[in-house]
This record gives sequence, structure tokens and C-alpha cells, in this order.
Amino acid sequence: MDVDVVIVGAGPAGLSAACRLMQQANEADQELTMCVVEKGSEVGAHILSGAVFEPRALAELFPDWEERGAPLTTPATRDEVYLLKDAEKGQKLPNALVPPSMHNTGGGNTRYVISAGNLCRWLAEQAEALGVEIFPGFAAQETIIEDGVVKGILIGDMGVSADGQPKDSYTPGMELRAKYTLFAEGSRGHLGKRLIQEYRLDAGKDPQHYGIGLKELWDIPADQHEPGLVLHGSGWPLDKQTHGGWFLYHAEDQQVVVGLIMDLSYQNPWLSPFDEFQRMKHHPVIKPHLDNGKRVAYGARAITKGGLNCLPKMTFPGGLLIGCDAGTLNFAKIKGLHTAMKSGLVAAESVFEALNGGEEAAEGGKELTGFTEKWEASWAYAELEASASFGPALHKYGTVGGGAYNFANQLLGGKLPNLHDTTPDHATLKPAKECEKIDYPKPDGKLSFDKLSSVFLSNTNHEEDQPCHLKLTDPDVPIRDNLPEFDEPAQRYCPAAVYEVVEGDDGKPQFQINFQNCVHCKTCDIKDPAQNITWVAPEGGGGPNYPNM
Repeated sequence: MDVDVVIVGAGPAGLSAACRLMQQANEADQELTMCVVEKGSEVGAHILSGAVFEPRALAELFPDWEERGAPLTTPATRDEVYLLKDAEKGQKLPNALVPPSMHNTGGGNTRYVISAGNLCRWLAEQAEALGVEIFPGFAAQETIIEDGVVKGILIGDMGVSADGQPKDSYTPGMELRAKYTLFAEGSRGHLGKRLIQEYRLDAGKDPQHYGIGLKELWDIPADQHEPGLVLHGSGWPLDKQTHGGWFLYHAEDQQVVVGLIMDLSYQNPWLSPFDEFQRMKHHPVIKPHLDNGKRVAYGARAITKGGLNCLPKMTFPGGLLIGCDAGTLNFAKIKGLHTAMKSGLVAAESVFEALNGGEEAAEGGKELTGFTEKWEASWAYAELEASASFGPALHKYGTVGGGAYNFANQLLGGKLPNLHDTTPDHATLKPAKECEKIDYPKPDGKLSFDKLSSVFLSNTNHEEDQPCHLKLTDPDVPIRDNLPEFDEPAQRYCPAAVYEVVEGDDGKPQFQINFQNCVHCKTCDIKDPAQNITWVAPEGGGGPNYPNM
């Protein structure tokens, strides 16, 4: 199938690009063929974000978004920021000590507590009304590269058994060929990862840094609900060598979202992000918001948080990397939806310009060098430039010291030296014998829960009789190397109980992969100390089905 443009991923970046491209074509009365492929069973199924949303890019795309019924109904009304000192004590920070980037109210720029999944569902409706073809349930498995130029993608085969043989339901994959291909897969996209390697897009950049975000959705009693209340905090339960923070937002319909974001640069292999999140909810600052409530959804996702110092070149012959596939999130704000959308808008304008830029450009395949100039002149790039040291400061000076550095840097207009962190996240683990083993409390079934009951709430499903999508370069590494050195950390860093060390029939330990549980967070692909695990797309439609997340 030949089209003008293929977009991989129906997230905020991909859908914004699709809408803007078709807007331009319609305004010019020009025929443009385009399709968006999405590996989730529906648009929004794999979308997970906090989220307090800044509608700046949305207003550029659809100035009349309110009249169109965009799902922004709960303005942020009150900010609270806490430092949790231990399991019992927490200190609310005075407003004057909260960095400007963390303010979500005032300043004449209204922000909203939203479901990012519902925003994407709404964007998909707008895109289809403009004439965009969207194909959910189709996973892009390979990039078509010919003579050094990206020519499109290959959709994975459907109906293949675990031993690689076609089943009765077998459907061969399809080539989607395009003049330009935009990759908007989200954090640690498996095709984006390969493109960065293929074209050395990260040359001269710091290694990318990631976090893992864990989130739950709760129904709470009406008398506990304050729509628009926004809480952030740091400190306990994370130790001084582990960086991150928590969030709790009062959304619409008597619902609260609560989550933990933890840097994947942590050192202690005994640490479990999932269990840190579960015990966090028992803190007296957080517990009153959840008491007498009911947990209704759970999810986890990697976050590309390295910022400007780690942002790869986003152009290559025949296409672009946009949104979190590249790493456009502004971690100083803990916001990435608006910058991802802006990258999509800039991409759309660059592609449309190329398609109308003479015979050679219109044939496709050329490198969209004009994108870089437009992107670097955008407000989104200016945000990343202003917060370039945010993550490295936290890694270098800790949560308190790094926070103080960043606060001072924001007040001084970014005049402090630009800091760097050149150690990849997978290389930070210390040997298990050098670290303190963590004894996590058992879940109480009211505020804290186990992994399997949590995965159940993510509505995750994969066809069991299909090839495992978690590939081991060397199957012996987990037991031979990782187990003696790090007590195989995959059994703890995975938030979905995918990886286990079990006793085999011969009484020896074996590495077991329960790929059916995978919520597509990509943490294993990032944190495995041997870089032995590669995440690839499973059969289309598999994975989580997040409602209202």
C-alpha cells in the first residue's frame, strides 16, 4: 500500500501531526493520502500519563477546542508540594520555595487535570473527520530502509504460533510505503531505538535517561473529592541515591489519580519500583485522599526524561522521530504532552512543505532538514533549553541539592552551568552483595496490592500461542551473569511480574518470561544491566487496554 505519509503511533505527537497535515492539505485543496498505525486494540489503549495538561499546542492546532468538546473539563485549582521525610512525617513546602516550573495554577495559563488516553481518543475523532485513516490493532514491526532511505514500515504478521508456524488465523504482514514516515511510538519505541542506532542520531549527545511511571485510578467518596487539586512530592520512600517523586491529582467524576515516577538510574538491585509505589500510598499525606476509595485501574510506562542534552537528531532520510520517541518531555514541569504535540505540529508543517517543494522533494526520501530549524525556533525547544540541567542536577546532587540547584537556575534565567550525566541507566546498578536488601511490607488489599491483581486491572491480554516479544540476545545471561551479580533485577524492576527466577525440574534456577503479563512499559529494555533484553512489538492489539488513564 502506497501513501504520502505513514505515522507510527496514535499518541499525542502522531495524532497532532496527522491533524495538522490534513488541515494544510484541505486548506490548499490538495489530495493527501495518509495513515496512522497503532499497535493498541484502540486509540488510547496504550496511553498512560499523569496528567496535568498545558493546552498551548492544542490551542494552536484547534483554537476552538472548547467548542469541539475536547476532554479538558477539570482546571487545576490548587497546588500543594510536599517533602516526605520518612514513613510518618511530611512537610508542605511554602509556595515561595516551589520552582516556577512546578506551578500549575495562576499566571493566566490554565492547566487541566485530564486523561491523556481520552485526549488521544478525541484527537483521533478530529483526525478522522479531517480525512485521516487510522488503523488500530496493527503493530509496526520493521522499518523499510532502501539505499539508506526510510521508505515506510512493515506491519507484523498476525496468527503466528509460538513455534513460528502459521495458524488457521494467519494473516501476512503488509508493507506500508510512504514518501515520509513519522515515528511517534512513545518512550523507547522499538523502531525509534533502531533508527537512532542506524543513523547515529545520538552522536555527540549524552546517553538518554529514563524513568518508570506507575499510576492508579481511584474512585473516592464525594466528601473527599476536590476537583482540580494537584499534589506533588518527593523524598520517602525513595532513598537518597534514588531519585523521583509522586503525584496525586483530583480529576473529574469523583476520581483521583495517584502515581510514582522513579528514575531508572537507581543503584540498588533489590529495589522494586512497584513495591515502592505501593508502600508510598500509606503515608499520612497521601492516605487520606484514598481512604474508603476503590482502585479501578493500574498501569506503568517508561518516561524519556533526559531532556535537551540527550535529545537525538530527529531527522533522517525519509522521516522524523517525534514526541517521546525522541525525548521531547520537559521533566522540570513533569509534562510532555504539550511538547510532544508541538513536535508533531512542526513535523507536519515540514512534511507538507517538502511535499510541495519541487519534484525531487515531492517524491519523498529527502532529509527534512528544515524541521530542525523550525523545531529549534519553537517555544517547546526553548522550554527544553531552559531545563537542560534539571535531570543531571538531581542525579549529581540528589533530590534536595538538585532541587535547590534547579530552583536557583530557574530564578537566574538558566545562567548556571549546563550539567551532564553521561552514565547510561543500565550501568548504574551496584552488586547485590554491596546493597541493603529491602523488606517490603505485605500489601493490605485496601491501599496496597500485589503485581498480579494490578496487572488484572490494566486489562492486559496477549494471545498466548504467539512468539515471545521479549527477546534475549543470550538466553544464558540471566542465570549465569545477572543472578550471581545482581540477584537478577528483572524480577523486581518489572512492574507486571513478567520475569521470574524459578526452580527447574533439575533443581537449578531457571529464567521464566510470562510475556502475557507485559504492559509494554519497556523498563526491561532500558534497565537490564547486560542490555540482553530487547522489546519488540507483539501481535497487534495485544497489551494493556487502559480506560480513562
